[in-house]
Amino acid sequence: MEAREILEQVKAGSISIEEAEKYFRKQPFEELGYAKLDTHREIRSGFPEVVYCSNKPDAYLISIYQQLFEENGEVFGTRAERRQYELVKEVLPQVTYDEVSRILKVEKEGKKRCGKIAVCTAGTADIPVAEEAAQTAEFFGSFVERIYDVGVSGLHRLISRLDVIQEANCVVAVAGMEGALASVLGGLVSRPVIAVPTSVGYGASMHGLSALLTMINSCANGIAVVNIDNGYGAGYIATQINRLGCRGRSGRVKAE
Repeated sequence: MEAREILEQVKAGSISIEEAEKYFRKQPFEELGYAKLDTHREIRSGFPEVVYCSNKPDAYLISIYQQLFEENGEVFGTRAERRQYELVKEVLPQVTYDEVSRILKVEKEGKKRCGKIAVCTAGTADIPVAEEAAQTAEFFGSFVERIYDVGVSGLHRLISRLDVIQEANCVVAVAGMEGALASVLGGLVSRPVIAVPTSVGYGASMHGLSALLTMINSCANGIAVVNIDNGYGAGYIATQINRLGCRGRSGRVKAE
């Protein structure tokens, strides 16, 4: 829960000053022995802690999900397996799992989303990474437009959706092979482009290194590059940019 939300509840009389004081006096992390959950991260950064599920022991993962859900009323995890979903579901029946993005989450109902982020892929094989980016941004309160399979081998497909892409506050370009999509988009839009190289491609793509090098050497302006297959990182940064576009004169984000 954000500090502003606590203060607004005090103002509305739904919680007492004493209850609010207890919240602010809590230590900024929850000690679990095997993990220290950063319960004040949202207060500092505007984003709650996210769980990287891969390689976590089962008991640890279940406990972490329970604790974060109790703290925030929702929890978001990346790189999860279906087996982990089945385990977490036993204690949090409302949890959902997406096979494509491998995201394991419990999300509050009725969440409002603001602005617009365009998430584009060069090919269909890039969609798992793109969905990680898109669903991350949506969880954090952004409206996302998906434009998939618009790579440079068929440039007319990209041009047909250009009006939608140019309206976005931020563009995420997800591509493997030679990673040219980011450069093309960088030359067509006035908004920041976040390039995400993927490990999709034949032998000389070197598991995404070829796309990474293309993107960081792009001659188009306004392109920033995240690590190979880092859809989560792209969705997070895109949300930060999109929130700036959503802010009104009050300095607060306004949902549409």
